[in-house]
Amino acid sequence: MPNPYIALVTGASRGAGKGIALALGAAGATVYVTGRSQQEGNAPLPGTIHATAAEVTRLGGHGIALACDHADDAQVEAIFTRIRNEQGRLDVLVNNATVLHDELIRPAPFWEKPLELVNILDVGLRSAYVASWHAARMMAAQRDGLIAFTSSFGASCYMHGAAYGAQKVGVDKFAKDMAVDLREFNVAAVSIWMGMLKTERTERVVAAHPDQYAGFSELAESPQFTGRLVDALYRDPQRAQKSGLVLVGAELAHEYGITDIDGRQPPSHREQLGGPVQAHPAIVA
Repeated sequence: MPNPYIALVTGASRGAGKGIALALGAAGATVYVTGRSQQEGNAPLPGTIHATAAEVTRLGGHGIALACDHADDAQVEAIFTRIRNEQGRLDVLVNNATVLHDELIRPAPFWEKPLELVNILDVGLRSAYVASWHAARMMAAQRDGLIAFTSSFGASCYMHGAAYGAQKVGVDKFAKDMAVDLREFNVAAVSIWMGMLKTERTERVVAAHPDQYAGFSELAESPQFTGRLVDALYRDPQRAQKSGLVLVGAELAHEYGITDIDGRQPPSHREQLGGPVQAHPAIVA
């Protein structure tokens, strides 16, 4: 296992991706961060890939910003070509890039929300497959690596509507099926269910609806929490045993003895929202 290792976190201008990148940087990794936001004001929410990369470096890692629209396969291919040319390997891929429409969390049936919400199946599901395809070619050749997908309890219960739920179920299935193909190459694939996250987006929502989100901070996870789990998974000499699993992040943290950045152990929401369905062992080639 190389140390420091080389990681790519997609969709890391802000939110979960940024937090994951920071946690990997704090663990000493070289972290490539992708996203579309290169200047403040390019997006409704604060954050850029350059700011994330600089913070990764400040925390002790090596942050490298790569502008990429994950809806464009050619741009995705270009970032993997650059990583191969600069590093000669890729050890960790975190598939986090997605499209979150501002109307996503508005309580309404799916047909009363904009049709554009379906774009989460392009950047969020399809784009994760494309990135994994490129990463798997590198990792299989080096016979080592970890591909992680960020997912949520929305794969189990109704959460934000059909498009969001389908995307989460989809990345869970990617982890299950890619793990089968990657098994003989010592490359693991997992999907991690995150809990409620303290992000720039949720901070804006909580500020607008304080009564509705009372108690949110006591239950929510920092975005760095999942990054700590990804780092522990990659360093775990037995990580192959978890390949193909859909993991509840809070439960994995208990197993590894990992806490959030504030020292808390975030709760699992399995009892309230349901738990993952794992893959059946049958394999039809």
